[in-house]
Amino acid sequence: MRKALLVILLLGMALGSCKFNPDVQDTGSAFIQGEWEEIPVSYQDELLQYTRHQFRFTCDSFYLTLQTKAKTNIYPDSCFKGGEWTEYAKGTYRQSSDTIYLTGTFTKANWKQKISGCYRIGQYLDALVVEKVQNNTLSLKSLSRHLPVQLRQTNSGKCDPKDLN
Repeated sequence: MRKALLVILLLGMALGSCKFNPDVQDTGSAFIQGEWEEIPVSYQDELLQYTRHQFRFTCDSFYLTLQTKAKTNIYPDSCFKGGEWTEYAKGTYRQSSDTIYLTGTFTKANWKQKISGCYRIGQYLDALVVEKVQNNTLSLKSLSRHLPVQLRQTNSGKCDPKDLN
């Protein structure tokens, strides 16, 4: 009898400590909501490869367009396309202290998952340190690239959380 009561008590405590994830998306960070485009660095034409970023942040999600110009070919000739191509990624982000963590996947232009083809496929991971937020500009430092990322807001946005179902 005591053992059964102890088992029921432990089971009740274990179930009571569980919490289901919410059925709506998280609101994300208010200051970053909207559309942002990268301000090109002045020396971009001197680089062997340069990628320009365009972000759209909606609540806890991001949509990223990467436009690359390259002088050297690191892909099969059918993919190089004269040294200019566009890639896409989408996913979720979270902010911890001064860092924004992006976790997503590379996609096709219609934001559907890309599982084969030219350029990168699979996971898109990045961490961006927020160095400065001023007016409609945002200065970021990527932990995976050496170049600074200066963004200018082109459209502001507001989070309207959607149901996840």
